[in-house]
Amino acid sequence: MAASSRAQVLRLYRALLRESQRFSSYNYRTYAIRRIRDAFRENKNIKDAEKIEELVNKAKANLEVIHRQCIIP
Repeated sequence: MAASSRAQVLRLYRALLRESQRFSSYNYRTYAIRRIRDAFRENKNIKDAEKIEELVNKAKANLEVIHRQCIIP
């Protein structure tokens, strides 16, 4: 994995965790954090650039969903 790709993935990971902290419900918050950590752990050994790009795009879409869900009371 290229250094820029690694940095991008780490930024995305931190952004997902940070955004999931904004859930008002404890259950939603802990579930989201657990799912994020598990997904990144599960995919940490992937070397294929296309697969990494696909997963990054999926994570970006999930970040947008989390952001919208945190805004809605």
